[in-house]
Amino acid sequence: MGKRKVTILEPAVEEVARIALYIEGEGLPKTAKRFVDDAFAFFESLSDERTIHRPCKHPPGRDWACVV
Repeated sequence: MGKRKVTILEPAVEEVARIALYIEGEGLPKTAKRFVDDAFAFFESLSDERTIHRPCKHPPGRDWACVV
């Protein structure tokens, strides 16, 4: 079983902040906040939370042990 996670790198965070600062500078602070929230919600949606099941492989003579 395993899960994939998304790591948001610093350059992406800086660009989101730069865009939000521009939007806020245009007199739209609520829109800037919404943009940041939506951007990070989108990044989070890229993660894959599905559980991956792999078939169990039994070594010879050890039917009780599972090797993944």
